[in-house]
Amino acid sequence: MAGFLTTHVLDTAGGVPAAGIKVDLYRLDGDARVHLATMVTNGDGRTDSPILPAADFAVGRYELVFQAGDYFGRSDDPRFLDDIPIRFGINDPASHYHVPLLVSPFGFSTYRGS
Repeated sequence: MAGFLTTHVLDTAGGVPAAGIKVDLYRLDGDARVHLATMVTNGDGRTDSPILPAADFAVGRYELVFQAGDYFGRSDDPRFLDDIPIRFGINDPASHYHVPLLVSPFGFSTYRGS
Protein backbone atom coordinates (compact mmCIF):
# COMPACT_ATOMS: atom_id res chain seq x y z
CA MET A 1 0.00 0.00 0.00
CA ALA A 2 1.40 3.41 -0.98
CA GLY A 3 1.08 6.51 1.17
CA PHE A 4 -0.28 9.93 0.33
CA LEU A 5 -0.23 13.54 1.58
CA THR A 6 -3.24 15.65 2.57
CA THR A 7 -3.93 18.93 4.37
CA HIS A 8 -6.78 20.76 6.08
CA VAL A 9 -6.73 24.53 6.74
CA LEU A 10 -8.88 26.07 9.46
CA ASP A 11 -9.34 29.81 10.00
CA THR A 12 -9.21 30.01 13.79
CA ALA A 13 -10.09 33.72 13.84
CA GLY A 14 -13.31 33.15 11.94
CA GLY A 15 -14.00 29.67 13.31
CA VAL A 16 -14.48 28.30 9.78
CA PRO A 17 -12.65 26.18 7.21
CA ALA A 18 -10.27 28.34 5.17
CA ALA A 19 -11.64 28.09 1.63
CA GLY A 20 -9.66 29.44 -1.31
CA ILE A 21 -6.13 29.18 0.10
CA LYS A 22 -3.55 28.37 -2.57
CA VAL A 23 -1.14 25.61 -1.48
CA ASP A 24 2.11 24.78 -3.27
CA LEU A 25 4.06 21.56 -2.69
CA TYR A 26 7.82 21.32 -3.25
CA ARG A 27 10.26 18.45 -2.91
CA LEU A 28 13.52 19.60 -1.32
CA ASP A 29 16.65 18.28 -2.97
CA GLY A 30 19.68 19.77 -1.24
CA ASP A 31 19.38 23.53 -1.75
CA ALA A 32 16.93 23.10 -4.65
CA ARG A 33 13.14 23.21 -4.42
CA VAL A 34 11.29 21.25 -7.08
CA HIS A 35 7.67 22.32 -7.56
CA LEU A 36 5.34 19.31 -7.57
CA ALA A 37 1.79 20.63 -7.25
CA THR A 38 -0.47 23.63 -6.73
CA MET A 39 -3.93 23.22 -5.25
CA VAL A 40 -6.59 25.42 -3.69
CA THR A 41 -8.58 24.56 -0.58
CA ASN A 42 -12.28 23.90 -1.05
CA GLY A 43 -15.24 24.95 1.11
CA ASP A 44 -14.20 22.45 3.77
CA GLY A 45 -10.62 23.82 3.89
CA ARG A 46 -9.25 20.69 2.20
CA THR A 47 -7.96 20.00 -1.27
CA ASP A 48 -10.22 17.97 -3.55
CA SER A 49 -7.59 15.24 -3.88
CA PRO A 50 -4.33 14.32 -2.12
CA ILE A 51 -1.62 16.91 -2.67
CA LEU A 52 0.85 14.11 -3.23
CA PRO A 53 -1.00 11.04 -4.49
CA ALA A 54 0.13 7.45 -3.94
CA ALA A 55 1.67 7.19 -7.42
CA ASP A 56 4.09 10.08 -6.68
CA PHE A 57 4.66 9.42 -2.97
CA ALA A 58 8.32 8.96 -2.00
CA VAL A 59 10.60 9.22 1.01
CA GLY A 60 12.22 12.65 1.22
CA ARG A 61 11.99 16.24 2.43
CA TYR A 62 9.09 18.42 1.36
CA GLU A 63 7.70 21.91 1.80
CA LEU A 64 4.09 23.04 1.74
CA VAL A 65 3.61 26.78 1.20
CA PHE A 66 0.21 28.14 2.22
CA GLN A 67 -0.60 31.55 0.74
CA ALA A 68 -2.47 32.81 3.78
CA GLY A 69 -1.70 36.47 3.10
CA ASP A 70 -3.97 36.47 0.05
CA TYR A 71 -6.71 34.81 2.13
CA PHE A 72 -6.55 37.42 4.92
CA GLY A 73 -5.48 40.38 2.74
CA ARG A 74 -8.73 42.22 2.19
CA SER A 75 -7.04 45.64 2.13
CA ASP A 76 -3.83 47.25 0.88
CA ASP A 77 -2.29 47.21 4.37
CA PRO A 78 0.82 45.06 4.85
CA ARG A 79 -0.07 41.65 6.20
CA PHE A 80 1.57 40.25 9.32
CA LEU A 81 1.50 36.73 7.82
CA ASP A 82 1.92 36.12 4.13
CA ASP A 83 3.22 32.83 2.75
CA ILE A 84 3.53 30.14 5.42
CA PRO A 85 6.14 27.48 4.58
CA ILE A 86 6.08 24.18 6.45
CA ARG A 87 9.00 21.83 5.91
CA PHE A 88 8.67 18.19 6.88
CA GLY A 89 10.05 14.77 6.11
CA ILE A 90 8.38 11.65 4.80
CA ASN A 91 10.15 8.51 5.92
CA ASP A 92 7.44 5.86 5.58
CA PRO A 93 6.29 5.42 1.97
CA ALA A 94 3.27 3.38 3.09
CA SER A 95 1.79 5.98 5.49
CA HIS A 96 -0.78 8.71 5.17
CA TYR A 97 0.82 12.05 6.03
CA HIS A 98 -1.66 14.76 6.99
CA VAL A 99 -0.35 18.30 7.58
CA PRO A 100 -3.14 20.52 8.95
CA LEU A 101 -2.78 24.28 9.34
CA LEU A 102 -4.60 26.31 11.97
CA VAL A 103 -4.27 29.95 10.94
CA SER A 104 -5.35 33.45 11.92
CA PRO A 105 -4.10 36.82 10.63
CA PHE A 106 -1.47 36.89 13.41
CA GLY A 107 -0.41 33.30 14.06
CA PHE A 108 -0.50 29.69 12.97
CA SER A 109 0.21 26.16 14.17
CA THR A 110 0.56 22.76 12.59
CA TYR A 111 1.10 19.14 13.57
CA ARG A 112 1.15 15.70 11.98
CA GLY A 113 -2.47 14.73 11.81
CA SER A 114 -4.18 11.50 10.92
